[in-house]
Amino acid sequence: MSVLRWTTSRFEERRLATPRLDAEILIAAALGLPRLQLYVQFDRPLGAEELRAIREYVRRRQGGASVAYIVGKKEFFGLEFAVDERVLVPRPDTETLVDEALARLRPAPRQDQDGPASVAAEPDVSPPAPPVFSPRIAEVGTGSGAIIVTLGKRLPGATLFAVDVSGEALTVAEANAARHGVAVTFLMGDLDGPLAAHAPFALVVANLPYVPSGAIDGLAPEVRAEPRLALDGGPDGLDLVRRLVAAAPALLTPGGALVLEVGEGQAEQAATLCREAGLVDVQMRRDLGAVDRVVSARKP
Repeated sequence: MSVLRWTTSRFEERRLATPRLDAEILIAAALGLPRLQLYVQFDRPLGAEELRAIREYVRRRQGGASVAYIVGKKEFFGLEFAVDERVLVPRPDTETLVDEALARLRPAPRQDQDGPASVAAEPDVSPPAPPVFSPRIAEVGTGSGAIIVTLGKRLPGATLFAVDVSGEALTVAEANAARHGVAVTFLMGDLDGPLAAHAPFALVVANLPYVPSGAIDGLAPEVRAEPRLALDGGPDGLDLVRRLVAAAPALLTPGGALVLEVGEGQAEQAATLCREAGLVDVQMRRDLGAVDRVVSARKP
């Protein structure tokens, strides 16, 4: 398809990180097709309106708009989430946060106190069903709701809460939760404040703003276009992380876990904050780029 080659070359001229992928996603969205169909219908003639839509998407991408904002959606953990300029775009690195949260919540295998379960005396009597795993989970700074909704899809018995300081972000998150059929109690407010009345939780997760204030102007244009409220982590990037870690012991059940995403080079300091707050079993987890991206710990 000549339009795909043309779009890719335009993006290459702008030195975009993934020119071919961006071109495929935008053209497919403009035509209302799955990406695979671009190759199945490679010789399909395009109408004037279709070409106009493609040119508009290309213009916006070259102007610094993110692909996710242009098409209005982003895939995360195999699920599709609506996104726009009110929320941060979910990123693949954040899937590491979900992986760690699920690992921290994995229940221990059941064991009877007197050893392995015995065979039932009556052959027609079935053993009791295992109890439903129903942890209480809270996300701080939910944004699009991608994290809490993903956890809800994988833990259908969980009771879910999510907080954000932005009412506009909560509107997006509520729509995403409804779209995926996940029940979440959304609360508006700052960090742990709205959660106090609902504590304790088996898990608190957060992907808080962690970009140092002075580094924001040096970010890629599409990142700078995202809400500054969702990016700015203060002078060292850890202002909000510091506050949440200090509040975590009051939010967690004994043995409950705090799981945080942090920026490159921040994991050691975040781990120290967890230890200073009295949390134990502090661990770091690397993302796909081998960066220590997630710090987690438990309440004793």
